[in-house]
Amino acid sequence: MGDEDILDSGYSWRRLMLSLAIAIVGNVGMWAVIVVLPSIASEFSLARADATLPYTLTMAGFAIGNGLIGRIVDRYGVAYALIGAAVMQALGFLGAAAMPGILPVTLLHLAVGFGAAACFAPLIADVSLWFLKRRGIAVALIASGNYLSGAFWPLVLSGVLATGGWRAAYTVLGIVLLVTVIPGALFLRRRLPDEAAAQSDRISLARAKSSGFSPNALTLLLGLAGIGCCVAMAMPQVHIVAFCVDLGYGPAVGGQMLSLMLLGGVVSRVVSGLVADRIGGVRTLLIGSALQTMALVLYLPSGGLTSLYLVSAIFGLSQGGIVPSYAVIVREYLPAREAGSRVGLVIMTTIVGMALGGWMSGWIYDVSGSYFLAFVNGIAWNLLNFGIVLMILLRTRRAGAVLA
Repeated sequence: MGDEDILDSGYSWRRLMLSLAIAIVGNVGMWAVIVVLPSIASEFSLARADATLPYTLTMAGFAIGNGLIGRIVDRYGVAYALIGAAVMQALGFLGAAAMPGILPVTLLHLAVGFGAAACFAPLIADVSLWFLKRRGIAVALIASGNYLSGAFWPLVLSGVLATGGWRAAYTVLGIVLLVTVIPGALFLRRRLPDEAAAQSDRISLARAKSSGFSPNALTLLLGLAGIGCCVAMAMPQVHIVAFCVDLGYGPAVGGQMLSLMLLGGVVSRVVSGLVADRIGGVRTLLIGSALQTMALVLYLPSGGLTSLYLVSAIFGLSQGGIVPSYAVIVREYLPAREAGSRVGLVIMTTIVGMALGGWMSGWIYDVSGSYFLAFVNGIAWNLLNFGIVLMILLRTRRAGAVLA
């Protein structure tokens, strides 16, 4: 097999499957804090907005990590980035479990988030390098590791929480990260050959010239869109457990709804990847944004247990493909050797949106006494996302028509 033939090869798919397994474990840092949020709030007697600060710090570390680690991946490869990040995330979990006060517990979530970041955008960028014709579905599958992690770990941690509390859960996670992610990363040391990168770049550069956007302008627009969609996305994902507790259904039911939501997101990501391979990333992103808006509207009249389960499933099926679409767009229009940094920067903005949305929803709850206005706020931010993506699509189509 020549270097150019490595794209979409059997090795590419084997690398993807190993990366997916690592992602399921390594992304736990993004979800564990959501599951333990009520327990931390209860132990330290915190208001709802204050209780979300560990999550906000996690997402801040996650955002910074996605932005910075991508540059390391571009230069040195993904394996060493994964090993260092696994150590950092594990130390964050183990350290938080041992701390008696809320301040150090909160601050250590920066390390948890930063370490988890290596298993999201940098890993997505690395996988995207090894595919050309099937890049959409490949990116969708590896991005699903984040949601599979979110669906798997709340169910596992609920049992540990019931018997040993959140500190025991964090101790278990720290150990699991060290003994799984580090050995797996050693099998990802192979770098993409220059010939394969050049083959991919020829197509990307042709698309970039026809789009009417400079690389920096496109990155900026995608970043703004990412903030909008993820402020909206954070309301159900971050607060669904607390929302169910307020309604009297308990944290276990909330955890089940989160898992259902994220499993729906996995299905959405796979379908969106298949769609992106046919119609492109921009159109796929626009469809996802429209569907997420409709799903958020459905939450407004929902309060019964059955309706909440149903709406949570619909929400997951609606929004799961949004974030991977950003990575597909970047890879469709920008060079392979910039994949880590460009994908990382755009994904970083989506995480900023998640962090902002998680805190903002808690603040709105504290002020208003309910989550109704928090859902309305999410809908407004998602409409901003829809407008930006629509503008990109229309501008790109006009530029293509002129060049034709």
